[in-house]
Amino acid sequence: MARKKVIISERIADEGVELLKTELDVDYRDGIAREELLNIIDQYDALIVRSVTQVDEELISRGTKLKIVGRAGNGVDNIKVDVCTRYGVIVANTPDSNTISAAEQTISLLLSSVRNTAWASEYLKAGTWDRKPFRGVELYGKTVGIIGLGRIGSMVATRLKAFNMKVIAYDPYIADERFIRFGAEKRESLEELASEADFITVHTPRNEETRHMINEEFFARAKDGVRVVNCARGGIIKEEALLKGLESKKIMSAGLDVFEKEPANNNPLFKFKNVVVTPHLGADTFEAQKRVGENIAEQVIKALRGEIVPNVVNLPTMLNEELEYLRPYITLAEKMGNLYYQMEKSAINRIELTYSGPISANETEMLTVAFLKGLLEPVMWEKVNYVNARLMAEERGIKIFDRKEEQSPKRYKNLISARIFNNGHDLAIDGTVSRARDPLLVEINGFETESNLEGYLLIVKNEDRPRVIGPFATALGDEGVNIAGMKVARKAKGEVAIMIINVDTKVEENILDKLSKLDGIVGKPQLLQF
Repeated sequence: MARKKVIISERIADEGVELLKTELDVDYRDGIAREELLNIIDQYDALIVRSVTQVDEELISRGTKLKIVGRAGNGVDNIKVDVCTRYGVIVANTPDSNTISAAEQTISLLLSSVRNTAWASEYLKAGTWDRKPFRGVELYGKTVGIIGLGRIGSMVATRLKAFNMKVIAYDPYIADERFIRFGAEKRESLEELASEADFITVHTPRNEETRHMINEEFFARAKDGVRVVNCARGGIIKEEALLKGLESKKIMSAGLDVFEKEPANNNPLFKFKNVVVTPHLGADTFEAQKRVGENIAEQVIKALRGEIVPNVVNLPTMLNEELEYLRPYITLAEKMGNLYYQMEKSAINRIELTYSGPISANETEMLTVAFLKGLLEPVMWEKVNYVNARLMAEERGIKIFDRKEEQSPKRYKNLISARIFNNGHDLAIDGTVSRARDPLLVEINGFETESNLEGYLLIVKNEDRPRVIGPFATALGDEGVNIAGMKVARKAKGEVAIMIINVDTKVEENILDKLSKLDGIVGKPQLLQF
């Protein structure tokens, strides 16, 4: 089998390249011209970029084999994520790889700016020994306001707590528990944070909501002599407002690693001695670059194996430990979705999914996506994947509803329930995960069972009376079909019952036809494959 191919259009660490080479053919083209990339992208299964390569519809539409675009870094400003989603291409990044480096650079700029380190170094090297111009302030006992308490912001919080600082934070998208966990007092608005903080540091993504969120109005509410650090993204702090604040001495110092326009040349902020600047070095440590290269390589390899990729931008975000816990339930949801079109041919109007038990405390959108992927695969095959499954379901007019329940309504600790509605051929199925973390079907259309969703599965309707099940099993054996497991279920004595039989081999259509003619068998048995 031919090895899959990846092209790397910008520099990544050697360790990442070597890891990719263990499973893939690697074409390392650091700095490749756009026209050349457009002409050859159809040859590759994966593309790895940093921040320069523009991944837009023109490129994606030509990448007919592309399964994944890997961003060796955090931001995806240069990648049209919605376009990738529409084409079913995974977009993955490495948000955790540079977290430590970015947090440490924040602390470095904060300390350098409040102690005038860069200015004093330049002064002394020029030949003058004089301490008077450089008197700074201590962090001890002061209040730092952190805007954005995500991965990097929370690391900064824990480190500044070690300086005996009071930490306050604003982040409307973070649960209260996270503030408590990282020792930060929650503030309900930017204005409230601005009025209290002696130091302000920014750790949010740059988007339409956050662009220029730190502006003239913000600084007007801030304390006189406030000190500011930005190691996140240029443009979150409005540079014109920062410039005015420095000129009026409302802002006493600033530490900046990012700028509205990069590369930053002749920026008017550079004229201030109390402004420490670096050329976007937040992630630029040997350790971070090694982690970035290795992590993006691991994600590309996982994607091309068909495995779940942890840091997918166009899928629900999950922490590694959450993903590990949910992984067998993701498999279960996909297999449950796969049942419908193997059993029915009718178009679906609506799907209702319920997640019950402890799993409901997790991010269950990934389970919904997995169910939809499994649902559509029998009719769409390779066109559907985790990335575009919801979009394709909605395009087919399927309405999707999901909800959570803290307690499972049945004897199983965790339960996934699916109700699929069409024109009279509705299907109701429940599933859970065994102690061995295997997917189990526990109920189908009111018939209780515990059947493994692995390999081949026969679903047989039968009359509930003696001498039906035994002869059916014997007939299977006569055809050379070995039974791996069997469950029988009924709703009421004497009514139609079902057998759910795990078999070791495929049962051909002519055998299914013969089995349907056995005494007591209702209709043609259905063979499902997982």
